[in-house]
Amino acid sequence: MKSILLHIDGDSCMEARLQAAMDIARATDGHITCLQAVSFDVFAPGDFYGSAMAAAMPVIKQAAEELRAKIEADLANEDVSWEWRFLYGMAEQRLLEQSALHDVIIVGPHDIGEEGARGPSGMAGELAIRAPVPVLVVPQHVKRLDISAPVLIAWNGSAEACVALRAAVPLLALSSKVYLASVAEEDEKNRFDFPPTEGAKYLSRHGIECEVVEIPRGKAKIADTLASAAQMRECGVMVMGAYGHSRLSEMLLGGVTRKILSDPDLPVFMAH
Repeated sequence: MKSILLHIDGDSCMEARLQAAMDIARATDGHITCLQAVSFDVFAPGDFYGSAMAAAMPVIKQAAEELRAKIEADLANEDVSWEWRFLYGMAEQRLLEQSALHDVIIVGPHDIGEEGARGPSGMAGELAIRAPVPVLVVPQHVKRLDISAPVLIAWNGSAEACVALRAAVPLLALSSKVYLASVAEEDEKNRFDFPPTEGAKYLSRHGIECEVVEIPRGKAKIADTLASAAQMRECGVMVMGAYGHSRLSEMLLGGVTRKILSDPDLPVFMAH
């Protein structure tokens, strides 16, 4: 992955995803595009004359400039190739526009201004569905992304899982161990469109050997089962297809994607 698009924002996960971007760049001799998008769309009840917006604009601009100065100073001391792009507008839209000539988008697990929320990042989900490249969601506690660490692929045989597996090949090639993991379901009718053996064959053609693992369903939720399996195997990243069912269905009824994105235990590499 030679071209990395990194979302810049002053949230608590910024340091973690910056480190992840640098780790990938070093491992692949890649380039980081730091994208800072600032929106002045401030809405306040009764602000008919725009006074609240006018007051907020210099504060937002100063905070953005201070953040840029800090991160650029940090990057100046690192041995990675990078550039800075400052754009006005909503971050989700600007990241989507800039993604066409990148290999991966790196974002945090929370939407802007919604840290501490229990739900998944709407921006991460929308980018995973709409962007032509995969999305890597990096939680706050990540101090280093070990590219050589084992990787767990969450396999349900869907087209989305296949897309994620294909997109992850550059990272999987650098991993010391790849697990292709599926959770056993009671209803055999809901089994695979593409069985795990097909995923394993695809990887083998790229020179990547994997261990096929079927995990008993148990009483835990599938998302928790997969997270535990990844933790037990000391995986550094989980690869998964995003929103295999309709997005509305996932938002209303829950789902593996929604649960994992709500509180990820490790970086999640997604594609749709």
